[in-house]
Amino acid sequence: MKLIRFGECNQEKPGLLTGGVYYDLSSFGEDYSESFFETGGLSRLKAFVDAHLQSLPVLPAGTRLGCPVTRPSKLICIGLNYSDHAKESNMALPTEPIIFFKSTTAIVGPNDDLIIPRNSQKTDWEVELAVVIGKKATYVGEQEALDYVAGYCLHNDYSERAFQLERGGQWVKGKSCDSFAPLGPFLATPDELGNIDNLRLWLKVNGKMMQDGNTSNLIFKVPFLIHYLSQFMTLLPGDIISTGTPAGVGLGIKPEPVYLKAGDVVELGIDHLGSSVQHVKNHKS
Repeated sequence: MKLIRFGECNQEKPGLLTGGVYYDLSSFGEDYSESFFETGGLSRLKAFVDAHLQSLPVLPAGTRLGCPVTRPSKLICIGLNYSDHAKESNMALPTEPIIFFKSTTAIVGPNDDLIIPRNSQKTDWEVELAVVIGKKATYVGEQEALDYVAGYCLHNDYSERAFQLERGGQWVKGKSCDSFAPLGPFLATPDELGNIDNLRLWLKVNGKMMQDGNTSNLIFKVPFLIHYLSQFMTLLPGDIISTGTPAGVGLGIKPEPVYLKAGDVVELGIDHLGSSVQHVKNHKS
């Protein structure tokens, strides 16, 4: 299944994408929340769709999409998880996953505008595979880790490099600005993806290909990341893990880095997870 949420910001309703058609699932009566995933919501949803698909309203073209998960408790990110990205960043390969958080207030819909934050000169892009947790996970073994996955989605882990790297402290300051976490267009359940270790992920700026990678090059794979994180914190249903970005970010461009400016257009996608577009605008002071 491919789960969507649609409507005005902070008023999204549940929906479904199937056969290239977007359906309104308001009549299902549940949003895609922590309690939905925790109580077997995906099974209930499948049964509901099987029984009612022909009578579900079809969404009009151009309907705004929101994040496919409602109010996750955590958005956890993994840094330097592709060897080519570590190299372009002039950083050593990690011996253990580098963990940081993005504020959940950064989460927006997949095609919402990117707002360059006030005083920013170095806003950058990062296409990433995001994993959505489906049930409470504490001290999970690596072999069973994929049993805890509800699905996957596309994420652009926007970063303000000066805030992140030049202001001292932890990376979270450069990762958490409003609009810095567009997620979606949909959450795809694992059966929709096939081999998660062989997914192409790409990103263009103004039509120029900047990132073109494959999840086969992840240093730490998805099962290990779930296992590893669960040794330090409880992962709740609906929590999102963003697994890192391949080479091609603005920071790594030689001889001079390139950063986003108002008027730019960012497009990105991952095999089986759709694509998204963000138009870049300045913060309204």
